Amino acid sequence: MSSLVRHVTIDCSDAYTLASFWAQVLDAKLADDDKPGDPEAVVDSPGASLLFLQVPEGKTVKNRIHLDLRPLDRTRDEEVERVIALGATLVDDRRRPDGTGWAVLTDPEGNEFCVERSQAEHEATQRPAE
Repeated sequence: MSSLVRHVTIDCSDAYTLASFWAQVLDAKLADDDKPGDPEAVVDSPGASLLFLQVPEGKTVKNRIHLDLRPLDRTRDEEVERVIALGATLVDDRRRPDGTGWAVLTDPEGNEFCVERSQAEHEATQRPAE
């Protein structure tokens, strides 16, 4: 039998605080036993489980892996504004005038992630089949 991905693990300086941010972004919850000061925290969401591990060193370079978010019940631009209000920072705006593209943001500890168009937005820009 093959392996399954159990968690996507993110190193950070404050596991509980960063996990709390991502729980809000993903409309998910922290594990019941996670509390402030814990060296690890888990966010379980329908798409993926995120494990945040406290490490002594800070982030120094661009992530080699990142999350791509697709909003379920709002537009890409509404989602960008929502996550900025939660504490994210817009670092590279790749949205195009025709509605395509994405936005690159960072979480409160500087980890990059992208917000793509919703499924409805994607379908609205598809060309009809000939």
